[in-house]
Order: sequence, then structure tokens, then C-alpha cells
Amino acid sequence: MFITFEGLDFCGKSTQVQLLEKYLIDKGENVIVIREPGGTAISEKIRDILLDKNNSEMRFETEALLFAASRSQLVNEKIIPALSKNYFVLSDRFHDSSIAYQAYGRGLSLNFVTDLQKFAIKEAIPLVTFFIDIPIDEVVRRMSKVKKVELDRIESSRVDFYERVRSGYLEIASKEKRIKIINGMLSIEDLHQLIKSEIEK
Repeated sequence: MFITFEGLDFCGKSTQVQLLEKYLIDKGENVIVIREPGGTAISEKIRDILLDKNNSEMRFETEALLFAASRSQLVNEKIIPALSKNYFVLSDRFHDSSIAYQAYGRGLSLNFVTDLQKFAIKEAIPLVTFFIDIPIDEVVRRMSKVKKVELDRIESSRVDFYERVRSGYLEIASKEKRIKIINGMLSIEDLHQLIKSEIEK
């Protein structure tokens, strides 16, 4: 089963990935956890370029292509081989992130970004995607607790950017039955219980 987690920065998805991983391992399942961008030697190098605050002049088109390049490597090197061995694959972000961030957030062509994802992921389509939804003011509140020097290039984006990204996620979710919208303002344990119940279905 290929399961992905999506949401705005600081929504808590990484915590839920870890909790689901432990739950599945305790049930005796084989699990692999991956993150995006990254997950392979090549993809991690691309991640460093994408998140480096010194790369402030990076064009949005370049950003989209780099994300797709990292994802293509991850799909072929990790995801497809793991699924072929009947592993649970849990991904902290996947192709929906690019559509929400690069198309809706950055304003690139939706058709171009969507087609680019299809090219990069091929048949590696998640069975279920959890979108952990939090309001923009909550993103700002959680972000304020982090030192500015610790924020990466994308996390340093403006509030209106995150508003467009959230709207994009909700638009994608309205068209994709695999996407489950979860209230990110719930407690960590309540979120985990909701996710477990969906997986058990």
C-alpha cells in the first residue's frame, strides 16, 4: 500500500508518518518511509539545492523541474521496488505537493505541472493521501516559534503564498477520491486514530 501525507509546512504530517510507521511495524508489516524532496543519494543532493536559502534567485520553472527530477529518482529507486515486495510505503509529501505549491502557489501552468508529475511518477499513484489541513494563521503561529535562520527557502515564503497553496490542496482534494482531508487542529493522538481507522478500511 502506497500512502502519502500532504499539508502546509508545520501541519504535523511528519509526526503522523512516524506514528503510522510504528503502528504498522507493531502489526508485523514491512514498512519503508520516504521524504520529499529526497530519499535517495541523488534526490538528497537535489533537496539541498531546492531548500538552500542562498538560492533565492531560483526560477519557479527550475524549482518545479528539480522537484520532478528528485521524485522520478525516488519512484524508480525506492518506491516501485518496495511496492513490488509488498511493503507499505509511507511518503512525507509526494506529487500533490508540486501541484499545490508550484502550480497554485507559484502560479505555473496547472496543465504543465500536472503533466510533469505524470511523467515523473508513472504508475506510482498513492492508494490513499492524507491532507492534514490547518488554517493559515496557525501556520504563521507555529512558524513564529521557529528561529528565522532555521526556516528553509520555501518555508520562508509569504502568507499569501500559503493561502494559494492551501486553496490548491482543497481544489485537488475535491477532484481526487483518494485524498482524505483531516482537521490538523485535532490533537496528535486524535489525528493518529483517524488515520489508523482509514487505513483499516
